Amino acid sequence: MSQQTPYIFDATTADFDQSVIEASFNKPVLVDFWAEWCAPCKALMPMLQGIAESYQGELLLAKVNCDIEQDIVARFGIRSLPTVVLFKDGQPVDGFAGAQPESAVRALLEPHVQMPPPAAADPFEQAQALFDDGRYADAEAALVVLLTEDNTNAKALILYARCLTERGELDEAQTVLDAVKSDEHKAALAGAKAQIKFLGLARDLPDAADLKARLAQNPQDDEAVYQLAIQQLARQQYEAALEALLKLFIRNRSYGEGLPHKTLLQVFELLGNDHPLVTAYRRKVFAALY
Repeated sequence: MSQQTPYIFDATTADFDQSVIEASFNKPVLVDFWAEWCAPCKALMPMLQGIAESYQGELLLAKVNCDIEQDIVARFGIRSLPTVVLFKDGQPVDGFAGAQPESAVRALLEPHVQMPPPAAADPFEQAQALFDDGRYADAEAALVVLLTEDNTNAKALILYARCLTERGELDEAQTVLDAVKSDEHKAALAGAKAQIKFLGLARDLPDAADLKARLAQNPQDDEAVYQLAIQQLARQQYEAALEALLKLFIRNRSYGEGLPHKTLLQVFELLGNDHPLVTAYRRKVFAALY
């Protein structure tokens, strides 16, 4: 019952405030109150240790031996074993008493602990997994390391530009994309450039609330429809933007010298051929054309 790792440890009366309360401001801490004589405790602990290991340091597991640490037991009013309490930001936020299946424990943790991305086969896949999970700063840091080793890696440069775009560094992102000389990743490059374009256009347009007010007064205001679609694309509201562009294309395909159709194609490049929205809206565009 004494497995120790950097994120699985025994907590004592002497160090509980530091190892659990203070530590929970950085990472959630799951506290397992157990005793040697408690058979359910001995069944539960290996499962909790396995769960903690699966979080790869995003979750800490503190074990409190209730036969020894009576002050902690009294402090938190522990009346039955096993009892498990999750601490976050210095406070208990959830927990349970008695044996629980692994699925129930993971369901309890899910709102509070971020599961790390799956192990990737190479550094780029790791960065891509982080980006897909919305962890743009972490993805950017991983890509910086990768590009330090090879600053001509086209797919890494493109993803690095996407990270810069996510934090609003559009000019810097464009400079990075301009450095991509390989023709191997044309679709990804076109998509990244489209994203920069939409964000850049959105900065110079009326805000979404004003455009919606205009459309409430006149739903046929083609300019407002198009500009709102650009604002939605900049905010990654892709389905709403695609639907608006398609309707504008059907109603007035010559608007802006074919802007609705051109923009639809740019969104398809941005999202990629495998995206379900692209599959659905390619069909709709084809039907509108023919």
